[in-house]
Amino acid sequence: MPNSQRDSAKKQPASDTAIAALDRPVPAGVNAAGFGSDVVADALRALDIPYIALNPGASYRGLHDSLVNYLGNERPQMLLCLHEESAVAIAHGYAKVTGKAMAAAVHSNVGLMHATMAFFNAWCDRMPMVVLGATGPVDATKRRPWIDWIHTARDQGALVRGYTKWDDQPASPIAAREAVLRAGWIANTAPRGPTYINLDAEMQESKLTESVPPIDPRRYMPEVESAAPADAIATAADLLRHAKHPVMLAGRVSRDLDAWNARVALAERLNARVVTDMKVGAAFPTDHVLHAGSGVLAPEAADAIRSADVILSLDWVDIAGTFKQVGGNVAAKVVQVSVDHRLHNGWSMDYQGLPPVDAFLACEPDAAVPALLAALGPGGPRAVAPVAREFPKLAEGKLTVDHLADALRRAVANRPTTLTHVSLSWNSASWPLRHPLDYLGSDGGGGVGGGPGISVGAALALKGSGRLAVAVCGDGDFMMGCTALWTAAHYKIPLLIVVANNRSFFNDELHQERVARMRNRPVENRWVGQRISEPDIDIAAIARAQGAQGFGPITAASDLAATFAKAIAGVDAGSVAVVDVRVEPGYTAAMTAAMTRKSE
Repeated sequence: MPNSQRDSAKKQPASDTAIAALDRPVPAGVNAAGFGSDVVADALRALDIPYIALNPGASYRGLHDSLVNYLGNERPQMLLCLHEESAVAIAHGYAKVTGKAMAAAVHSNVGLMHATMAFFNAWCDRMPMVVLGATGPVDATKRRPWIDWIHTARDQGALVRGYTKWDDQPASPIAAREAVLRAGWIANTAPRGPTYINLDAEMQESKLTESVPPIDPRRYMPEVESAAPADAIATAADLLRHAKHPVMLAGRVSRDLDAWNARVALAERLNARVVTDMKVGAAFPTDHVLHAGSGVLAPEAADAIRSADVILSLDWVDIAGTFKQVGGNVAAKVVQVSVDHRLHNGWSMDYQGLPPVDAFLACEPDAAVPALLAALGPGGPRAVAPVAREFPKLAEGKLTVDHLADALRRAVANRPTTLTHVSLSWNSASWPLRHPLDYLGSDGGGGVGGGPGISVGAALALKGSGRLAVAVCGDGDFMMGCTALWTAAHYKIPLLIVVANNRSFFNDELHQERVARMRNRPVENRWVGQRISEPDIDIAAIARAQGAQGFGPITAASDLAATFAKAIAGVDAGSVAVVDVRVEPGYTAAMTAAMTRKSE
């Protein structure tokens, strides 16, 4: 495996050259591994990971030196972050676009504690990443007074073990090399998720007493392909072939365009209604005549599910909960395609309720769909025309998220655009999705504050693709993760962030209203302890303070078009742009009704 800063695992992609030119170290002339951390750095390069997002700390100063003075800060190149949560969120966003693990590094137990929510988001989102942490010397006699003691934990991995696929604390350089290769392999194998390696500070900084024998890393990270047995495919195809009212629940799927086209072909072959989910990335064209809506709160989608006789779930996030939301009287036969059961554990309940299943295909949807198409054989001719989407004229008056979405959609026009994140107030009907990269899904675990970092990571992966990266964040989400902007500005990662600023943790206002209704108490008090005002936050100034362009606050819908045009021009020039839009609090009618109604 490579062991010199002159030997890169791969040439830097052309789109990354601007980033590669930044933070160039003075050549150190180090051509052979001399310390334990050099071996770890070699293993990271063998994973062919282009970046490692990190917030520095003394616990992994040995690895830091190896990345700079041994590898020359190249593959992986360090991306400095101002918070460990941002570092892990950036890796999460990168994986949402590429489907592959990026690396992150966090400092000791304290850095890992900062990063735990971002781990959980990636875990719930089934996104791969390799995170390296460190501990003060395991050998107590080697610890510096005070600081090494408070930064050493007996079982540091326990902090994230409930929501990582695997963790390890290797005790030697060769064991560390194996751990890094295993972490990359496990993270990138479906069902995907984060892995964590805790590096002993002493192991990192110890000189090698003998040379480390070279290995071919590819032999230690075999490709793992999933495929359903032929009899299971035949059973599922038979159910679908005879269905009168089939429904496809398009859940966790890849960003692959061929797989997207196969799902469309399968839906058309079956004449199946298709329901999508804003919790996950784009899975089906939302202006297709067979699309029944995004989420079960859409009346058309709920009706389709209730009347279905066969339901094909393509790794749908929550089948049992979906059936409960539509009334619980779902008599359809269920075909489930998923490998998610291999990841369930006793700590996190993110696996949701146990659903009824009549045919189970233990493989990824990308593998099952072509197999089902082949088993079904050609169908009769069916002309399927796209829906002529007309967006309603919005009422003048108070500025809403719908006004924001309408103006933003007009501003980007027909150019390829990726929604890297959207706020809870986003109306899915306001933005058609026609490509698997048009929308990347939510933060996964419902952890407020993930939006900015995830969007920076996604924009990093999209850099040079010709796609405009756009995030729509709530003001609470933005403020919790806003320091991720500095990383984007420093590394010249183009990104547009629009803040749907309702000056409230409005989701919780609705929860407080619901409790008040249940207890016959004043709903007028729902705002107390929720509003973010007096003083209002100058979000544009926060953006400018970190090297981004800041616009707003925008308080009139008539000002949106011109402002978005200026912001997009800034992004096209390579900048980060943030637009503060002061919107009226509110969600779609269906969501508001669901959140404020009393419990049965």
